[in-house]
Amino acid sequence: MSVHISAKKEEIAKTVLQPGDPLRAKFIADHYLTDAKLVSTTRNIFYYTGLYKGQEITVGASGMGVPSIGIYSYELYTEYEVENIVRIGTCGAYTPELKLFDILNVENAASESTYAKFAWEIDEEIISNQGNLFDVISHTAKELSLKTIPTNIHTSDIFYRKSAEVPQIATKYSCLAVEMEAFALFANAQFLGKNAATILTVSDIIPTREQISADERERALRTMMELALESALRF
Repeated sequence: MSVHISAKKEEIAKTVLQPGDPLRAKFIADHYLTDAKLVSTTRNIFYYTGLYKGQEITVGASGMGVPSIGIYSYELYTEYEVENIVRIGTCGAYTPELKLFDILNVENAASESTYAKFAWEIDEEIISNQGNLFDVISHTAKELSLKTIPTNIHTSDIFYRKSAEVPQIATKYSCLAVEMEAFALFANAQFLGKNAATILTVSDIIPTREQISADERERALRTMMELALESALRF
């Protein structure tokens, strides 16, 4: 048990999939895991542990933003001795070169956030995925005949902003899309010597204002979920 996760230590698997939304964690547990057990409900952030094709996997929410995933991933790594965390989420594309439903396998996350600097004295404003999970996800996608796009992404603390311009840091590091969590996850994993990856589904095209409808969202995210689960069998 940690400050923010009420599961017993043995109730959390060594591999954790982290969507942002607690209900998305419930969806994965309900539709993909067998013998799934709800192991934590603190603050209505749900964590489930069950079996996927015989392998124990935990799925639990990170919440929204750098501070939230920073807390949950840190406690998973340190209090529960988790080795692998894969963030699975949505992102907004900065360019119409990306299309709705595209799946991104994140190479690096760039951010203006001071999280890494003040938490771990990591001064870099861009941090890579950690360990071999990125490569495993890439190979698994090929085996499943799924197209993934390796790319840098921008992790932003800001969802709404005055300017419609692409932020300078995103341009500097050729970030094709924006989300709000990967930078903190990668920073925690780098400091702690753990493994971390991020898979994202493009849900919005910012320049054209295209977006996945509510009805399409479940279908769209299933492909990403299944890629993460199949990859986890190979970690």
